[in-house]
Amino acid sequence: MLETLKNEWQKWTVLTPQNSLYDRTLIWLFIGLLMIGFVMVTSASIPVSTRLFDDPFHFAIRDGFYVIAAMLACAFFVQIPSKSWEKYNVWFFVSALILLIVTLFIGKNVNGATRWIPIGPINFQPAELAKLAVICYFASFYVRKFDEMRQKSMSFIRPMLILMLFSGLLLFQPDLGSTVVLFVLTFAMLFIMGAKVLQFILLGVSAVVVFGALILSSPYRLKRVTSFMDPFADAYGDGFQLSNSQMAFGQGEWFGRGLGNSVQKLEYLPEAHTDFVMAVVAEEFGLLGIVVIVLLLVALTARALKISRESLILEEKFKGFFAFGIGVWIFLQGFVNLGVASGLLPTKGLTFPLVSYGGSSLVIMAIAIAVLLRIDHENRLERIGHAHLNDD
Repeated sequence: MLETLKNEWQKWTVLTPQNSLYDRTLIWLFIGLLMIGFVMVTSASIPVSTRLFDDPFHFAIRDGFYVIAAMLACAFFVQIPSKSWEKYNVWFFVSALILLIVTLFIGKNVNGATRWIPIGPINFQPAELAKLAVICYFASFYVRKFDEMRQKSMSFIRPMLILMLFSGLLLFQPDLGSTVVLFVLTFAMLFIMGAKVLQFILLGVSAVVVFGALILSSPYRLKRVTSFMDPFADAYGDGFQLSNSQMAFGQGEWFGRGLGNSVQKLEYLPEAHTDFVMAVVAEEFGLLGIVVIVLLLVALTARALKISRESLILEEKFKGFFAFGIGVWIFLQGFVNLGVASGLLPTKGLTFPLVSYGGSSLVIMAIAIAVLLRIDHENRLERIGHAHLNDD
């Protein structure tokens, strides 16, 4: 019995062998980040849970349910063939669009932002679904218009109009962070499908002009930029959150204070268990803890890009574009969240993938991981089929 368990453990912990029909490494990265997130959300949320609900584990229990829901969602959606995503991409796209519109009318307002649709005891954030829907739609669109996009300079107008439509709805919430993510995703997916240089230039210039205008036209956004440049100039005002986050990073030093010993989470750092959970990681586990999580995120991104590359080699363009978009999304959102928490970027309301508290973010990101696992599984089956044909 013990020998059997030992053999099974060795099979599961070894890096994915070539003859495996699924990416075992990707599964472990997914579970690993989820478990790290659950531990850190529990640690970071104890003070605010105690104050708001007189229960130190209120948010920890909810996050536990979200983690279980994410795993179940991954297990369910990994059964869906990639052809179904390609076939129903327009319905997926339209559904996400409708949900964004509905949010403007019945959405729940939190801290001046209307981004959540209340569904019983939980709040659903359609912006997270919209990111995956846009990636799926663009992957299908670029396959259908592949030659046209590579040959005609103005063929990117339609993707730009779609991007503007989604961005407009997000800005009404307002959600500038998700809008930035969509712009970068569009740029990256144009790159992977080999668009013309003029398209990149036009998209880049448009982005600079639009975001510059949005910042200058909004005193709230302008304050975020000025406070980012010198948060300690107004440490008890506009720079309060960022200055406390930077203090958490500084106090963590190399190896941190230890799990549960963060000072900044004691109501000094707002949103410590959501957007700024990485500041608590930095304070409790130091630079070492941040490096470990960044390496896990980079490894997850690398697996996604590897799956994308293999799909394109097998001439499965939709799978390749879809996997590439998911990989860029995962890395970009993690990069922006960590950049904000460390003071390298202006404050944006984006979660760290699979680590920060938030049911919508965890479940949708789990669905994205399921898509990667499914694409990789289908690629492995196709390679086996090609090998059998060659043997014959």
